[in-house]
Amino acid sequence: MDRKQIIEDPQTGNKAEAFEAFDDIPANPNLTRTIGGVIASRYGRRGMLKGLLGVSATTALFGASALTAPRQATAGGTAGTSRYAFDELAWGNDETHHVAKGYDADILLRWGDPITADAPDFDVMNQTAQAQLQQFGYNNDYVGFTPLNTEGTRGLLCVNHEYTNEEVMFPALGRQDKADFAGMTRALVDIEMAAHGGSVVEIARSADGKWAVVRDGSMNRRISPLNTMMTIDGRAAGHARMQTSADPSGAQVIGTLNNCAGGMTPWGTWLMAEENFHGYFWTDRLDADGKPDLSDQPEAAQMKRYGVPGRWYAWGKFHDRFNIDKDPNEANRFGWVVEVDPRNPEAAPVKHTALGRFRHEGAETTTSTDGHLVVYMGDDARFDYQYKYVSKGVVSDDPAANAKLLSDGILYAARFDPDGNVHWLPLVHGEGPLTAENGFASQADVLIDARLAADALGATPMDRPEDAAPRGDGTAYIMLTNNARRSAGQTDPANPRAKSRFGHIIEIKEDGGDHAAARGNWSILVKCGDPGIAAVGAEWNPETSDNGWFGSPDNCAFDAEGRLWVATDQGSKWGKTGKSDGLYGVETEGSLRGHSKLFFRSPAGGELCGPCFAPDSETLFLAVQHPGTDGTKALKGFERASTFEDPATRWPDFDPEMPPRPSVVVVTKQGGGKIAG
Repeated sequence: MDRKQIIEDPQTGNKAEAFEAFDDIPANPNLTRTIGGVIASRYGRRGMLKGLLGVSATTALFGASALTAPRQATAGGTAGTSRYAFDELAWGNDETHHVAKGYDADILLRWGDPITADAPDFDVMNQTAQAQLQQFGYNNDYVGFTPLNTEGTRGLLCVNHEYTNEEVMFPALGRQDKADFAGMTRALVDIEMAAHGGSVVEIARSADGKWAVVRDGSMNRRISPLNTMMTIDGRAAGHARMQTSADPSGAQVIGTLNNCAGGMTPWGTWLMAEENFHGYFWTDRLDADGKPDLSDQPEAAQMKRYGVPGRWYAWGKFHDRFNIDKDPNEANRFGWVVEVDPRNPEAAPVKHTALGRFRHEGAETTTSTDGHLVVYMGDDARFDYQYKYVSKGVVSDDPAANAKLLSDGILYAARFDPDGNVHWLPLVHGEGPLTAENGFASQADVLIDARLAADALGATPMDRPEDAAPRGDGTAYIMLTNNARRSAGQTDPANPRAKSRFGHIIEIKEDGGDHAAARGNWSILVKCGDPGIAAVGAEWNPETSDNGWFGSPDNCAFDAEGRLWVATDQGSKWGKTGKSDGLYGVETEGSLRGHSKLFFRSPAGGELCGPCFAPDSETLFLAVQHPGTDGTKALKGFERASTFEDPATRWPDFDPEMPPRPSVVVVTKQGGGKIAG
């Protein structure tokens, strides 16, 4: 693909674009606090550009790096000296998945696969909510693994199911008009709800090294927003803003939804992060422009800051609790981190309000130097914040004590200073501006409105903070996926590119190597995108090959060797790179710092999630979600949006009667051994 094709905007119209249309820039007051923001707000865009004294439009949009072409990436890379010992995969985009030479990538679990002993076989033409509640859910995202034996040959896979794509999920439906969802019925909505949430599935490795589902596993189960009762704890539990007609106590809620990334705790529980919860809420009241009319809502400002109601789905047409006209407080009961004990099917999942309410992308855990639990979390929205939580107590061998660690602690938002310091600002009622006079009557208000609290504290608006990978030495890597809406006047050193379509990765080194520290230092590991296009302003290690650079970092993980692996999510904009989403090994140390190698790539239209290594690093679990969906109008030879009857790919079954199915892939080395070892 030539350069003109790589940078050309693809045609739009798929579901991801429909989602974007509802995702307006939040009313974030911190956007005007950068120097460029002050100039822009004072003189306006026309005056600001005039003040650039004739600098070209390219320089104005992309910075001085656009004036000089960077070194062209080499063709071969440096596989011989890289810590990632594999032959790099060639980039591309086609209907199936690919893995580096010498590895097997087998399908382990597909949407609809039975996961309980009495579950019915998947019948895509006769789906029901009852069947789906015993089958693997849709759009698998985060993957966690907890061993059940010392050998690590049996374990529980914990998988989030983020959202559903009706157009390729249900026959004869097509893309839905988001104004009325005329084709959706109560039965279809209930199937969608049953396909959300999560799955706990026992798996086992046979003597030949192959993994398979243990269908009669006693701990296998589905968690869904349709019927899974959960408890609410922390300072917001029971608050008036958490109370509804169905739950006057404000201490229980049915289900979890839009579970994107997550984490596993040191004591083996699973954290499910609720991300784009706002999209599930409905209103029948629209203004003349077809936008939600919040004039009668007492919490209109808070709702607007969170994007409620998003009207992405028709759930509120059939379930009153998702209609803010009928039950406005229900929206306050989503946007949290949920803890699940995968080993105890009888234990109710818990929504931990101490970790704050926002669009949680992940909940990756580590411990401080003295044993406190630390959780890194991103708010995946343009111009929102990076957070971390530090528990009051310490991790121990006492299950009862560990059960309280996510209920009592301090939530912090990050301020990235131009001098390379990062300050963690505590979201504590009564401190600084977080007072009743400023709209925060209690700690419950601070947590329910964590975004507004971080606004008030002056946290740094980021380019969509997604997953984070903390390492035991006090280092953490923050994935910033993109932000094409950042103007030249809104850039800052931690978010240096206007109209950033490709994102970047920030490295944080906490003071004293302690993840609980209140400050640290930050630097940019890589600026993503094609290094061969000067205007992009990408920065990689110069030995990175043309296969190795990527755009839109999203999920990430460390393996047992302490090596960073990054999965990408370009959304519908993959046409700007021509590369399907994939998994890359990214060097963080030494002379190869910032060097990246491609290990796995997804089928067309699919996003890569996970990744998750088994403890021995001989198995890698990856989740491919929405295959055949994103950006397929830009796919040469297809050039149209996918439907159930006419998808861009029928991965992984390639059955002419079966649509594409989100699936978990298990990667092993041929002949055995560690991944990339």
